[in-house]
Amino acid sequence: MSAFDSAPKHIKSIAPYQPGKPISELAREMGLDEAGIVKLASNENPLGVSPRAQAAIRAVLEDLSRYPDGNGFGLKQALARRFGVAMDAIVLGNGSNDVLDLAARAFLTANDEAIYSQHAFAVYPLAIQSIGARGIEVPARNYGHDLERIARAVTSKTRLIFIANPNNPTGTMAPYPALEAFLAALPDHVLVVLDEAYNEYLPHEVRVDTVAWLKRFPNLVITRTMSKVYGLAGLRVGYAFGSAEVADLMNRVREPFNVNSVALAAGAAALDDPDFVRKSYELNLAGMKQITEGLAAFGLSYIRSYGNFVTFEVCDAAGVFQRLLKAGVIVRPVASYGMPDHLRVSIGLESENARFLESLAQALR
Repeated sequence: MSAFDSAPKHIKSIAPYQPGKPISELAREMGLDEAGIVKLASNENPLGVSPRAQAAIRAVLEDLSRYPDGNGFGLKQALARRFGVAMDAIVLGNGSNDVLDLAARAFLTANDEAIYSQHAFAVYPLAIQSIGARGIEVPARNYGHDLERIARAVTSKTRLIFIANPNNPTGTMAPYPALEAFLAALPDHVLVVLDEAYNEYLPHEVRVDTVAWLKRFPNLVITRTMSKVYGLAGLRVGYAFGSAEVADLMNRVREPFNVNSVALAAGAAALDDPDFVRKSYELNLAGMKQITEGLAAFGLSYIRSYGNFVTFEVCDAAGVFQRLLKAGVIVRPVASYGMPDHLRVSIGLESENARFLESLAQALR
């Protein structure tokens, strides 16, 4: 028997996560100039990196021969100050994907069950499967989380529930009153991981301080990322808030130095750049209007989004995706999420959104 044959079945059956196509890869495949390619596939911030984060990055470059602070004191201090949490209630990760995986590793065994929604982020079932636990996919309602149905799926074996709010790739949002009631009704043995990667893009009138819920719900973990509105996708900075006891368990399975020195410095500086966050939020609002109006003009239906992307329905989605690639525009197919007739497009600069709409018009012909 080979080493491959002896590997656990639940590992061999994992289908690895497929990220958005990189610009360099499309340039090689199609013989295109990288400078002329528009990437709207990975929900990145089109404004790039905040000026304060850039300055912090330059300041630490000379010390890269040193290991990073394994406890991430500076970034934890900045997060504690910004959100009013204790430093021992914070877990840092190599992107929020890392902290999602830490939650699965800390709280699941092969005898447990974990719940997630249909059309939810692909990392949830991957994290569950890597442990050998049983994943329960609950059917979505209008492409979003059906909280009532999720609650009914809880059993004595349930240890973890993943909820994305807003959800990727659909952009849907569970109303906070309903989410709060859902948390209050859950049994204590079930940990809820509330993935708020797109929290900063929520309209101000619907936002709720979910961090304040941690005092009432010791079985709640909130995960966030600096890859979206903060523009640090290439550095991979994520974090989680939870009770001190829960954070301690997650930190026990965390890899040493899982967040590098540059990422730690840039993350702390980005938190102190509210002007950049405001500009990013406003750009997204304008871009969302530009793209959804364009889709409507084409007669295409789309899912109302609370993130920095929009998912729309189109005939021959796979063909349209390929024609867009040939035009040098990268969007995201979502057939792997059970949505073969949809594509997801990130909100870009005004010129990039216009380029997408022009290319889509050609691809639909």
